[in-house]
Amino acid sequence: MNEVTLIFGMFLATFSVRYLLFAVAGRVHFPPWLNTALGFVPPAVLTAIVLPAVLMPNGELWPSLANPWLLAALVAAAVALVRRDLLTTILVGMATFMLLRFGFGL
Repeated sequence: MNEVTLIFGMFLATFSVRYLLFAVAGRVHFPPWLNTALGFVPPAVLTAIVLPAVLMPNGELWPSLANPWLLAALVAAAVALVRRDLLTTILVGMATFMLLRFGFGL
């Protein structure tokens, strides 16, 4: 019974937040400066998620060229700057990581 209550409470919290945001989506207009600021949220959140995984893959800081996560991230960043194509960046980054991690055993 305790798990059912927990799941139902999580459903209510998630549904209510999403419903409220969709219900007022067309009626609320933000000032231009806030729209500009909100444009920086996705890159900031993605950086906060990815950077610790790249620099601390085993829970310890590993800023070395023997770190396959770091090398693959650097290659992916270079591809992203040159190509400006998300799918190519993901494929090249993953292929680089797989080659370094499982091909060369880094």
